[in-house]
Amino acid sequence: MRDARDSTQGGTLASALQLPEGSAARRPLPGVRPGPPRCRGTRERGRWASARNVRGLSNAADCCGCCPGADPALFVSALSTRTACGPTMRRLGSVQRKMPCVFVTEVKEEPSTKREHQPFKVLATETISHKALDADIHSAIPTEKVDGTCCYVTAYKGQPYLWARLDRKPNKLAEKRFKNFLHSKQNSKEFFWNVEEDFKPVPECWIPAKEIEQLNGNPMPDENGHIPGWVPVEKNNKQYCWHSSVVNYEFEIALVLRHHSDDPGLLEISAVPLSDLLEQTLELIGTNINGNPYGLGSKKHPLHLLIPHGAFQIRNLPTLKHNDLLSWFEGCREGKIEGIVWHCSDGCLIKVHRHHLGLCWPIPDTYMNSKPVIINMNLNNYVYAFDAKCLFNHFSKIDNQKFGRLKDIILNV
Repeated sequence: MRDARDSTQGGTLASALQLPEGSAARRPLPGVRPGPPRCRGTRERGRWASARNVRGLSNAADCCGCCPGADPALFVSALSTRTACGPTMRRLGSVQRKMPCVFVTEVKEEPSTKREHQPFKVLATETISHKALDADIHSAIPTEKVDGTCCYVTAYKGQPYLWARLDRKPNKLAEKRFKNFLHSKQNSKEFFWNVEEDFKPVPECWIPAKEIEQLNGNPMPDENGHIPGWVPVEKNNKQYCWHSSVVNYEFEIALVLRHHSDDPGLLEISAVPLSDLLEQTLELIGTNINGNPYGLGSKKHPLHLLIPHGAFQIRNLPTLKHNDLLSWFEGCREGKIEGIVWHCSDGCLIKVHRHHLGLCWPIPDTYMNSKPVIINMNLNNYVYAFDAKCLFNHFSKIDNQKFGRLKDIILNV
């Protein structure tokens, strides 16, 4: 999970010193359970769902939340896994914390190819980490690690909203104290944070990421000295203008890139209800994100898309050995990706980046750009209500068109 704006030396130093990393965990979907009498209808306008979403559903998990005793959170979780109006979005892990490497890592005194001006590399050894083994890595689902910035969909102002990653970071004095501690770290010592005084202020609407440690009700910093968190993406917030370009809150939809439901060799760009994405994390990619490694859009006509985490599963991964993975990244078309994220059965996420194996990223021809892509917007009911300059309007004009690769999509105004 990457901050959209920058990364600090604190995280790099912590990784270099091999401090223990956290794990990213998903929130398990609640099961169906007995509840109050069947819901008699949806809320006015159906902030959480339209009538077609809840038709035929029969218990508390399927209620719109208006019945006595109903749990709206249970409703939105259930809705995100099945709807009557379209294909479901399969949910794997939710990226809420830094992911550990599948291998034990070591520091080499060589200039980094990942970060400019970093005089060392963090490389993988041939030993699988205890965290990976404890999470049953050999039975995990491998997926493509997508190079973008992390986002989250959850409720805000009574409706599903896109949230941007925003870490709460220490002020200068606290950061200096923390770095001094890292340089002189001994097993017998612990670093103590004063959360109320050591950290920079964040917007009132900021929320901490799930699964982070709490102390006396306060979210605690991770091993990098940051408190991971989220802020809602408001429509007119210039700081998050690229985030807001992929959502429309009036119609509660988002621009999503995923595999075509009937053809795994075909990608699809579609407008997905935000309610289908509730409590999921996604990666925002595009023209103005992380140097645009996938070559989307242009400076004149920027293009950005959301990809749900775990959306691109890897089918033919070799055995979990250092040399086999290295050969796969170097020699296979499917290996032309930034890295691998394993989604483990207990919810943990384990990763390996090309840089862990001494390989370069970005690369000229990515696997994502080797597949054709089709536009499948189905926005006939909305087209006249969209702003002329928004991405939804541009995509509605090329609906049902097929392109040889993502790079070929040009949105002419």
